[in-house]
Amino acid sequence: MNAKDLKRALWSGFLAPWVGAAVAFGAGVQAREPEAATPLLLAPPTSRHEFYFTRAIYTGGRGGRWGGRGSWATDYPKADRQFLVVIKRILGLDAYDYENAVALTDPEIRRYPFLYALEVGRMALTQDEVRGLRDYLLAGGFLVIDDFWGTREWEVFEYNLRKVLPGRPIVELPLDHELFHTFFEIDEIKQVPNVNQGRYGGPTWEKDGYEPRVLGIFDDDGRLMVVINWNTDLGDAWEWAEDPFYPMEYSNFAYEMGANLIIYALTH
Repeated sequence: MNAKDLKRALWSGFLAPWVGAAVAFGAGVQAREPEAATPLLLAPPTSRHEFYFTRAIYTGGRGGRWGGRGSWATDYPKADRQFLVVIKRILGLDAYDYENAVALTDPEIRRYPFLYALEVGRMALTQDEVRGLRDYLLAGGFLVIDDFWGTREWEVFEYNLRKVLPGRPIVELPLDHELFHTFFEIDEIKQVPNVNQGRYGGPTWEKDGYEPRVLGIFDDDGRLMVVINWNTDLGDAWEWAEDPFYPMEYSNFAYEMGANLIIYALTH
């Protein structure tokens, strides 16, 4: 067994017990979420930590879904909390234990160098959100995009992103890019299916999003400031890794990618 295989074997053995702990935590989230007394958003964190898993609140989505909260709230907050339980153990990171959702228009967003946005195929940014996200990225922020599929959703996302970063090319990230080697060695981009398609054996794709891709946008100094996971759903694998019918292959890959994204963000 070579070093990479050993690392993967250790990871596979490591994931199960900590995901079990995460599930107990996540089950509590699911049980509490429907209650009227449960606030949509927690108060901003007052304690200081090395890392906050920060989710972008943006305009867009279909009314009536996700409790009327918009597409930004897909898988929220269970995926965020479960991801944090596992990732803290993997990386030994001093991370805030709870979700941290912040509006793109909030000046406090600059406190958080890592920002996660998903379901961006339904994004409809306001001018204030465009300005807020542009300022965040040009000030050194790092944005991770996830869970959108196919040509139509790409066109919606690209239209919004071009308003934020006009003229900046979106490029494919080659597998020899440092992002794929910051902690785990990733030598293949796996397509991570949603929970239902994963449980029932596929297909892994949705709409016409047959091929998973990881793309990026760089600033003038060559810093990677946006990572785009297209035709894949890392968030569902984080949220449902404990499900005995959801294949570990996809959960492992999603957590490996998540770990690498965080290490890259914190070191660049």
